[in-house]
Amino acid sequence: MPDLYRLPPLASDGILLPTLFEIERLRADVGTGTTPPDIYEELHWLFDLVMSVVSARIEGNHTTVFQAIDRVDDDRITTTDEQMREITNIVEAARYIDTLEFDRPISHSLVRDLHARTVDGLTREGDPTPGAYRQQDVAITGSAHRPPSWVTVHAEMSSLLDFANSPRPLHEQMMQVALAHHRFVWIHPFRNGNGRVSRLFTYAMLRRTIFATRGFSALNPTAVFGNDRSAYITALEAADTLTDEGTTEWMAFFARGIRDDIDRLVKLQQHAYIIESLVGPALRSLVRDGVVTTAEHDVLFEVLRRGTVKAGDLASVAPGTSSHRSRQIGDLLDRHLLQRSAAGPRFYRLALSRAPLAPRLIRQLDVLGYLPKMLSDD
Repeated sequence: MPDLYRLPPLASDGILLPTLFEIERLRADVGTGTTPPDIYEELHWLFDLVMSVVSARIEGNHTTVFQAIDRVDDDRITTTDEQMREITNIVEAARYIDTLEFDRPISHSLVRDLHARTVDGLTREGDPTPGAYRQQDVAITGSAHRPPSWVTVHAEMSSLLDFANSPRPLHEQMMQVALAHHRFVWIHPFRNGNGRVSRLFTYAMLRRTIFATRGFSALNPTAVFGNDRSAYITALEAADTLTDEGTTEWMAFFARGIRDDIDRLVKLQQHAYIIESLVGPALRSLVRDGVVTTAEHDVLFEVLRRGTVKAGDLASVAPGTSSHRSRQIGDLLDRHLLQRSAAGPRFYRLALSRAPLAPRLIRQLDVLGYLPKMLSDD
């Protein structure tokens, strides 16, 4: 049996090495942008929802991202529909990961907790033993790989977690995350839900390694897997051979996707890019579609420009008495165009992760090439 956690040698003439160099170059810019934290946090939450749809779509869920926006209210389940419940479970699990300390080791209890959250209340995509490793041998539909016996699952997961939590030099961390993702799927520790949990597990690893201490700059890797599902499966199957060649093929696939996502992530950290290319066009579409007046657009644009505002900050775009501005703000709050900021009850920010702005942002993200191909028909 080969050493499951030995990193393969890097060939100087392969595509993996230069891709890793590109990731290191881009990573230096992560967390250094000008986008106000409130705006970036809202976009992060929107991406959590989109990537949760992608993760469920990989497993055969047909809910569109626009249906999910309409039916998920932040992190609360608003429907008993099984497919929507699956998506809200993934959203809640991803947002739970965002609450964890960056240096918290990934433990058996965390992995089992993520599984319990992911399959909670589900039947077709559920698991008869939520939050528990499987106690029977299983086969993976459509795959030649036979996961290890259930008797060894706990020991296999212990080895995986030791590897996932081990400190690595910066240039090895992306290889570490890629290898850990494949080995999780290879072990197949649960009876069902392994794909969804493996992607959450990988997100947790990215937060505590290459994006450690960078807050909401952390990257949800699901877009990498959802951009081309068949290529994702093929790359995973190459690594099932446990050879250096197969493992390197998988790592190259993973690294290319992460590189492209970090490149887009860095752009989202630039406030001017957000204004000119993403949120600004979405706000203009509200006027075009008659959702807001020109005067209301000017108020929303000022909030976009500032990130977080108090009522007095809007005097130049909402002239009149303070009570008049308060009524305007109250109306925009009621219509879910503004929301209260964590800075305090009288601070406000744009509501980017819910309707009516969220669907327009999704369309604009698609125009900019941010969405996986899997969502192209939505």
